[in-house]
Amino acid sequence: MSIKYTVNFDLANQHIYQVTIQVPTHQQKRLNLSLPAWIPGSYMIRDFAKNIIDLQAKIDGQAIEIELIDKQNWQITTLGQACEISYQVYAFDSSVRTAYLDQQRAFFNGTSLFISVNEFADAPQQVELQTPSFTDKWKVATGLQRPSDTQVYQFGLYQADNYAELIDCPVEIGDFTHLEFTVAGTPHYLILNGKHFADTQRLIKDVSKLCQHHIDLFERETGGKPPFNEYWFLTNILPSGFGGLEHKNSTALLCSTFDFPNINKPEELSEGYKTFLSLASHEYFHNWNVCRIKPAEFIPYQLNSESYTKQLWAFEGITSYYDDLSLFRTGIVEFSDYIKTKSKTISRVNRGKGQLKQNLIESSFYAWTKFYQQGPDAANNIVSYYTKGSLLALWLDLSIRKHTNSTKSLDDVMRVLWQEYLDGGESYSGTGLETVIDIAESITQAQIKQAFFDILNGKDIVPLTDLLAEFGVEYKQAASKVNSPLDISTEDHSPYLGLIYKEAKLGLEIAQVLNDSPAEQAGLSVQDVIVAIDNLIVNTGNFSNITNNLNLDKSYPVAYVRNGELCTTQVQLVKPISELIELTLVDEEKARGWQKIN
Repeated sequence: MSIKYTVNFDLANQHIYQVTIQVPTHQQKRLNLSLPAWIPGSYMIRDFAKNIIDLQAKIDGQAIEIELIDKQNWQITTLGQACEISYQVYAFDSSVRTAYLDQQRAFFNGTSLFISVNEFADAPQQVELQTPSFTDKWKVATGLQRPSDTQVYQFGLYQADNYAELIDCPVEIGDFTHLEFTVAGTPHYLILNGKHFADTQRLIKDVSKLCQHHIDLFERETGGKPPFNEYWFLTNILPSGFGGLEHKNSTALLCSTFDFPNINKPEELSEGYKTFLSLASHEYFHNWNVCRIKPAEFIPYQLNSESYTKQLWAFEGITSYYDDLSLFRTGIVEFSDYIKTKSKTISRVNRGKGQLKQNLIESSFYAWTKFYQQGPDAANNIVSYYTKGSLLALWLDLSIRKHTNSTKSLDDVMRVLWQEYLDGGESYSGTGLETVIDIAESITQAQIKQAFFDILNGKDIVPLTDLLAEFGVEYKQAASKVNSPLDISTEDHSPYLGLIYKEAKLGLEIAQVLNDSPAEQAGLSVQDVIVAIDNLIVNTGNFSNITNNLNLDKSYPVAYVRNGELCTTQVQLVKPISELIELTLVDEEKARGWQKIN
C-alpha cells in the first residue's frame, strides 16, 4: 500500500508549488502529518514548514479539520477512510538546501516539499510530476526511481521505497544541458542548469576521473562497483555562487557561470574550474562518508530537531582532505599546485584566532549555531570542522604513512570503515568518537591515539612542520598581500591592516577584522565601509597601490561609513605579519611516500 504525491508547477509566476497527497484507506483512526525542520548535510534548523500555504484535508470532497500540533506537525481524524491532503509551498531560495520555482527553473528537496504522512513513512511513495502548461522545453533530472513507463528526463510518475528515500532525492527541472557518462559500469548524469560556456567533453573527462578515483578507493576489495545504480550531479549555475549538498545517489551543486573549462582555452586550468572539480569530488566522496558511513547519532536521522554529534570533523574534514587530494591523484593538477592549495587551507585556519578558542569537537557539536549561523566574530572565535578537520586528516594520513613506510595510509582506514558499514547491514550502528583512530592504530601498530586526541581536543595549531618534512615538504611562514589575505606577498614593503574586505558601491566593505590587528585597534568593525585613506578615495582597484605607498609605523586618517554616518579614525600601518603558511617541495624522493596511492 502506497501514498501518492502530485506536484504541479503552473503557479511558477508566484513561485508556488501545488502539492496533493492521495492517502488510501488505512487502519488508523488518526493520521499524523509532519515536515522536517532540517535537511541532512546542512546542520541548521530551517523550519521548512514556514513556507507551507493553505493546508487542507478532504474525505470524499468534504473538508475535515486539521488539528495544529506545533510549527511542523499536524493531525487529522480519518477513521481509516481514504483522504486527500493539499497545500502550496512558496519556493524562492536558489540555494541547494530548499526549493525554487520560476518560469525558467524548478528545483526542490523533498524536505521542503513533501509533508510526511507518518503512518505511511515506511510504505512506498509515488510522485507524479505534472507537465507544466507554460512550457514544453523543461526536462526532469532526479535520482528518484523511474517506473518502466517513465523515461529519463520525462515528466510523469516517479517512486521511492519509503519517505526517507523520497526526501533524499532532489529534483532539478528546466531546459538544461544534460551530459551522460559511465563510470565502473554505472550511468552518471551531469546536469548544467543555467548559462554556461563549458567545454563539456573536458568536463566529462575530468569528473569521470574523480568518480573513478573514489570508487577505486572504497570499492577496491568489494567488486569495484559503487553503492548506487545511477548518479546525478544536479548543477545550478548563477552569475556567482557556491555550494553543494550530498545525497545517496545524487548531489545538488551551485556554481558560477565561469566555473567550467573554457572551450577556447583547452590548456587553461582556472581557479574557478579547480574549485568546481573539488566541489564535485567532495560531494561524490560523501556517497560513502556520511551518506552511508555515519555517526551513531545520525542513525536514524531525527529531522524534527537538532541531532548533535561531536564527529563532523571526521565526516566533513576527511572528505575535505580528499576533495583536493583527488585532483592531484587523478593528474588534473600537479603536486606543486596541490600543496599550494593546501598552503591556503592551513593559512585560512591559522590566520584567525578561532582555533585558539574552540576545538574540533566543539566546532562539530555547535555547528547548528556557531558555524551555520556565523556572526561577525567568526574568524576570531570559532574554527571550521571542514578546514581544520582536513588538517587533522592530513596529520593522520602522514602519521600512518610514517609508521608503515607508506605501505598504509588513510585510504586503508576509509576502506575498513566501509567494510564495517557493509558488514553491519541493517544493524549498522554508526561510528563513535574513537572509531577512526582505533582503526588507524590497528593498521600502524603504533601508539598515536594520544597525539591524535591532543589535536582533536586541543586549541592550537595542528603540528605539521616535522611531519611534512618527513615527506619532503618545507613548512614556513610568510606575509600576505594587503589586498589578498590568502596570497603570499613577494614585496618587502607590504603593510598589514588585519582586515578582509569586499567591494561596495562606494569604497570597501569590511568583511572581517582580526584580533589584535591595526584595524581592530583603530575601532573599525565588520560592515563598516572604508571610503578614504590618507584623504584618498579608495576602491578595490587602488587600495593596494595606496597602502603600499604609505610609510610603515605611521598613522593615517581613515574615513568610513557606519550605520549611515560618516566617521573618521586613525590607522597605524605596521610591518607585515607572517600569518600565512607556504609549503614548498624540497625533496621529491621523500614526497613520493605521500603521493603513493595505497
